[in-house]
Amino acid sequence: MAVRSLNKVMLIGNLTRDPNLRYTPKGTAVCSFGLATNRSWSPADGGDKQERVEFHNIVSWAKLAEICGQLLHKGDKVYLEGRLQTREWKGDDDQSRRTTEIVIDNMMLLRSAGGYSPSQDAGGNDVPAEPAEDKTPAQDQVEETEDVSDDIPF
Repeated sequence: MAVRSLNKVMLIGNLTRDPNLRYTPKGTAVCSFGLATNRSWSPADGGDKQERVEFHNIVSWAKLAEICGQLLHKGDKVYLEGRLQTREWKGDDDQSRRTTEIVIDNMMLLRSAGGYSPSQDAGGNDVPAEPAEDKTPAQDQVEETEDVSDDIPF
């Protein structure tokens, strides 16, 4: 019986830069961008709240790459699913280089920095849009969120 393994990554974070869409010599689209995720916690000894930011290199291929290149912008909040992949190559200075990146196979735009909510995710599935409301500019700038980080069991 073969032993199974799992290489699965799920992230929610904000784009740190605009996506870079390019094409391979054979015409396959590839898109790369950065994603920042953060974690906050309170020390057990009752000290000040701590926060740590992680930066991730994200890569998408083919149709998803084209969608990412069209829809995503720096600051957008996204949900990503994919796998970890490590690449090695020789640099121009003949030094060995290595990077670990996340190759995604699913992306969902959660909310852009400007507050726009899409009506479809990257797979073309309908996503309920936020209802249109009459808001004053002051209401647009204030957004309350509940901190549930202590409720997460991991």
